[in-house]
Amino acid sequence: MNLNRIGRVGALSWVAAAPIFLVASLITGLRWREPTYNWAIHNISDLGNTHCGGWDTTRPRYVCSPWHPLMNAATLTTAVLLATGLLLTWRVLGRGPVVRSAQTLLLLASGGYALAAAYPADVDENLHVLGAFLIMGVGNVGLLLAGFAPGTTTLGRRRRLTLTAGLIALAGTALFFAQQGVGIGVGGLERVAVLPFPLWACVLGVLLAEPPPLRDLALSAPT
Repeated sequence: MNLNRIGRVGALSWVAAAPIFLVASLITGLRWREPTYNWAIHNISDLGNTHCGGWDTTRPRYVCSPWHPLMNAATLTTAVLLATGLLLTWRVLGRGPVVRSAQTLLLLASGGYALAAAYPADVDENLHVLGAFLIMGVGNVGLLLAGFAPGTTTLGRRRRLTLTAGLIALAGTALFFAQQGVGIGVGGLERVAVLPFPLWACVLGVLLAEPPPLRDLALSAPT
């Protein structure tokens, strides 16, 4: 199936989302001084906090992110790109209740990124937590559900990729909320819960944006 121009823009939006988010996370974290940023200890949200000071009664830590505007802007951009990718590939991914339900839940997760960016944890913790819930709860359920799309659809043809991403994301979510570090720290587990959706979208966007013969070959390969 050949993508039209609109579908290609959607696929490329997905391709860009994860790199923007990851690069901004890395750069913002490198600007931390006393303490240095630790991906195993600190949450992603710590990068977007607007003030310096002690934070979190469950896992007390000092947070000071001088380049928080970069992180929040990148998170908002990620939200826009993920939502754009979903909307512009809406019909490309297939039809039916499973596909539409998965797309709707993932669209809500995209909104969660926007909510988390607009309301950093130290500005409005309740709205920030709601954004995190949309990402890690609603979105990851949607990602897993996408793995059960009919085999005749674009989503269904990438079942192994999608199910793997969804299962990893939900496992990370459960362990993160249980505050179990399992060797990579609670901060590391938050990334296991948050990153599968944009990384999955990036891989799927690459497959969709490939020249038609290559893309069709990849999508029709047995999984």
